[in-house]
Amino acid sequence: MELDTLMTANPACCGRDTPLREVAMMMSDNDCGMIPVVDEQGKPLGVLTDRDIAIRAVAGGKDTTRATAGDYMTSPVRSVPVDTSLADCCAAMESGQVRRLPVVDMDGRLCGVVAQADIALNGDPSKTAEVVREVSKPS
Repeated sequence: MELDTLMTANPACCGRDTPLREVAMMMSDNDCGMIPVVDEQGKPLGVLTDRDIAIRAVAGGKDTTRATAGDYMTSPVRSVPVDTSLADCCAAMESGQVRRLPVVDMDGRLCGVVAQADIALNGDPSKTAEVVREVSKPS
C-alpha cells in the first residue's frame, strides 16, 4: 500500500508566525491534533500538536495571546517522502515514537500527513498493533 492512498493529502498547515490561537482553531476546524509548520516554500520546519499547546503553553502559564506556532512547535521535524513504503513509514513512526508524520514530495514540500489512525483504518491489524505498541512505549 502506498502512502498517498492513505495519507491526508494537502493538510492544513501554518507558518512560524501564525498565532497560537489560530493554530488551535485550525485543529478544531480540521478535526486534527497536529498542524505542520512550513516555510515560504511549503517545506516543513516543525509540527505543533494539541499537546504542545496544552502542556507547553497553557499549563506552563505562558502568555498565549501573543504566542506563535514557532514558539511552541517541535523541531526539527521528522518527515517521510511520499514514495516511502508503508512498512518504512511505520518503522519511522516507531523509531521516533510519533503518532503522525508529515509526508513530503520530491522537492521536500509538504504534501500530506500520515497518522496512526490511517494505518489502523487501512493497514494490517498486526502491523497496527505493533505501531501502537512501539509508539506508546515510555521513552
